[in-house]
Amino acid sequence: MEYRNLGKSGLRVPVLSFGAGTFAGAGPLFSAWGNTGVEEARRLVDICLEAGVNLFDTADVYSDGASETVLGEAIKGRRNEVLISTKASLPLGDGPNQWGSSRSRLIEAVDQALGRLGTDHIDIFQLHAFDAHTPVEEVLATLDGLVRAGKLRYVGVSNFSGWQIMKSLAVAERHGWPRYVANQVYYSLLGRDYEWDLMPLGEDQGLGALVWSPLGWGRLTGKIGRGNPIPAGSRLHQTAEFGPPVEDEHLYRVVDALEAVAGETGKSVPQIAINWLLQRPTVSSVIIGARNEEQLRQNLGAVGWSLTPEQVATLDAASTVTAPYPHFPYHRQEGFARLNPPVV
Repeated sequence: MEYRNLGKSGLRVPVLSFGAGTFAGAGPLFSAWGNTGVEEARRLVDICLEAGVNLFDTADVYSDGASETVLGEAIKGRRNEVLISTKASLPLGDGPNQWGSSRSRLIEAVDQALGRLGTDHIDIFQLHAFDAHTPVEEVLATLDGLVRAGKLRYVGVSNFSGWQIMKSLAVAERHGWPRYVANQVYYSLLGRDYEWDLMPLGEDQGLGALVWSPLGWGRLTGKIGRGNPIPAGSRLHQTAEFGPPVEDEHLYRVVDALEAVAGETGKSVPQIAINWLLQRPTVSSVIIGARNEEQLRQNLGAVGWSLTPEQVATLDAASTVTAPYPHFPYHRQEGFARLNPPVV
């Protein structure tokens, strides 16, 4: 397993990490992802550790905290062997303080997560969304106190826009508070929006990307393509509505390219899609999920080899779309590109 620094920090993380969103499986979304219990979770953790995957990602909103509970049970007795990443800020209920990133909410959320995980510290704690109702100064001062108390080691964000991250980094630097070093983002061959703003920001400011849904919300499993629409009983009908829409022709164009590269490499479509991400700038780790041992071992086969430059170019060409203003001039007009060369 290859390890990389998480952004501009000294923390080394594996290039593949395991997403525990399939653990417990409560509620309409997470039950569609999976419903892994404690015994199977222990087995999946065993396989991960054998392969060198020691970073496990979860969130308080995953199955209303049950994912954290199952993960805590699965790593019991080997806490010193693993890194835990979790998140908070999204609503856990309708109460006035059951959502957001206020001081009250974050302190309570961290303490509850520690209890469910059965640990005294969280290695990477991320805000799951920007809270426009709470001053950035309050959020960062609270995170600083939690780091000083030893409850958090590193902090990051997820689902933030570029200006929200940059404002937070400026405030943190002004006060000497911990800077965000992780940005957990959606990024795949079907969704390359990350490259327009957040990737250059990450390169410039030292945020490492923790990539979620690398298979485009389940569309790049190798089971969907031209002549093979989403099967009637597929879980994708339940989960895809939560992700960005993808036009059929764009999906088929990307799948065609993946299948062509698969024929050249002998690798599977998912392995190629993940390997492509591992060659992208700023990516520290790609979060893989699995409902069972077979899926996990398949995803673990995405490392230990590399696509050729020609194969990368094939995938790039098939997956590229026109960037929105003001980004498109920098990709399409030579004068703009000279001033601001893309991050590659």
